[in-house]
Amino acid sequence: MYRFAKAALNLSGQSGRQVAVRQMSGMSREFHGKYGAPLMIAGATFCVAVWSYVITSTGITWNLSPIGKVQPKEWKE
Repeated sequence: MYRFAKAALNLSGQSGRQVAVRQMSGMSREFHGKYGAPLMIAGATFCVAVWSYVITSTGITWNLSPIGKVQPKEWKE
């Protein structure tokens, strides 16, 4: 546990410089500005398409509510 904590807290030297370089990079902002909206639209379309298939074509019984569907049987003596 000590070695893990020491490694997690070690932000000096090489690892600190790597974090600083990553923060200064403008590539992330350019990528999101260029491809962000189309990726979100494609992801939402894919999600809707998959759930539409699952809901309509797989034959899963969804078991929404048992109220009014479950009736007690008559008592037999």
